[in-house]
Amino acid sequence: MGQKTDLAIEKNKDQNKILVSELNQKIAQIKLGGGKSKLEKIRSQGKMTARERVDYLLDEGSERIEIGALAGHEMYEGEGGCPAAGVVVVMGYVAKKLCVIVANDASVKAGAWFPISAKKNLRAQEIALENRIPIIYLVDSAGVFLPRQDEIFPDKEHFGRIFRNNAQMSSEGIVQIAAVMGSCVAGGAYLPIMSDEAIIVDKTASIFLAGSYLVKAAIGEDVDNETLGGATTHSEISGITDYKAKDDSDALNRIKALIEKMGDNPKAGFNRIKSIMPKKKGEDIYEILPFDKTLPYDTYQIIDCLVDQGSVEEYKADYGKTMITAFARINGWAVGIVANQRKMVKNKQGETQFGGVIYGDAADKSTRFIANCNQRKIPLIFLQDVTGFMVGSKAEHNGIIKDGAKMVNAMANSVVPKFTVVMGNSNGAGNYAMCGKAFDPRLILAWPGSKMAVMGGEQAAKVLMQIEKSKLKKVGEKIDPKTEKALLEEIKSRYDRQTRADYAAARMWTDTIVDPVETRKWISMGIEAANHAPINKQFNMGILQV
Repeated sequence: MGQKTDLAIEKNKDQNKILVSELNQKIAQIKLGGGKSKLEKIRSQGKMTARERVDYLLDEGSERIEIGALAGHEMYEGEGGCPAAGVVVVMGYVAKKLCVIVANDASVKAGAWFPISAKKNLRAQEIALENRIPIIYLVDSAGVFLPRQDEIFPDKEHFGRIFRNNAQMSSEGIVQIAAVMGSCVAGGAYLPIMSDEAIIVDKTASIFLAGSYLVKAAIGEDVDNETLGGATTHSEISGITDYKAKDDSDALNRIKALIEKMGDNPKAGFNRIKSIMPKKKGEDIYEILPFDKTLPYDTYQIIDCLVDQGSVEEYKADYGKTMITAFARINGWAVGIVANQRKMVKNKQGETQFGGVIYGDAADKSTRFIANCNQRKIPLIFLQDVTGFMVGSKAEHNGIIKDGAKMVNAMANSVVPKFTVVMGNSNGAGNYAMCGKAFDPRLILAWPGSKMAVMGGEQAAKVLMQIEKSKLKKVGEKIDPKTEKALLEEIKSRYDRQTRADYAAARMWTDTIVDPVETRKWISMGIEAANHAPINKQFNMGILQV
């Protein structure tokens, strides 16, 4: 038995390390943007690349996290791809102040905006707005990618929403600084000018609603781009920009100087003490977490890899055991943890309950715990590995829908910041109750190999197969066993692809896929950002079916 267990541990370790290695390889390729030749062309123009600009701006050796590195992954292959959605978004320290940086990557289609680019930019603004931290735009973009203009232009969450956010952040005192370091055309020209301060780089940058060719076509005027909207024009004639920089580094130094002089604002006041390393090493997660997401494991062991040693105070430990609720600390920050227990447990009646399933008692416990965290101003961490709520006549008769609704209500109405880690499965209503993307987590992370779907692939494929057979039956056709098996495998393969972690990250359903070892850093920086935004609302669950 011991040897079998050891082999399973080694298998988990090897396979999870392979997943992390594959993730790192993908990200390394994504960081090349439009390719080495495109990056060299940018440098030959006397400019820095997007990532070089971000690195120069951030404090040397400081912590940073990149949001949406996999955005756009494999989504636009027919159009040459859109690595990182053509824009680099990083949260990090500039002049020792936590900021969000948004840098257009001109190596990807000249920095043109795809639909996913707009979604990623809006996410960056949302992070700055929710956490009330400065946002810095490094602008170098040819504007909307015209072949997909219908997917980016007129709707509520499209391109125009960015300017609405510019206005609202400014009105709320959230600092926005823009440096125009290349093209800035058409509607995109409003972004830097709706920021609080705008810098423009001489000779390499320009701002105009219409370039020289369009001006000629529209009104017959002959004018070159530099005269039309270069640094001298906007610094000395139009007065649109506030500072003229001689080159990229000069512009970035100016941003550092502006940020450095900012005063401090009131904080939310989340509790933090000196950090203690976890009981287990982060790398131990590779051994604990099964590669096969249908297999059980003990979530307490995962928690021991994430929280400060000795900090756990479990709430209702002997009740609703398919959910772990506990107060703890991560990097010194006080947190409330709501985690799916993934091993089989026994309830108070001695009945076996399935790991990863939310039962009525677990939902009831979680609701009360979430309310307690809100009362005490403690940020919430949701560790998701959930296959859904319990089903069947017994569960329905005991009011599982009511218990689940209470949990969703408490979680949705929380006023403390929420952070979500998708460790394994994230299925159906379990995704919602455990603070999926629809419920505004400040950050939502996924671990490599995790899956997100309405239901598991095997079950979904069988349901879809039954639908297909029913259609054929109506027209008098039948499927022979061999064809049925092949069709079932095809359906499952297609469905499984849509449940993958990189599929979700490409569409910004999660902010990133992260090496589990990096989870503590992400949560700690997330809470530090959230601490900049005082809580001005009272927790209220509204009307409930009791």
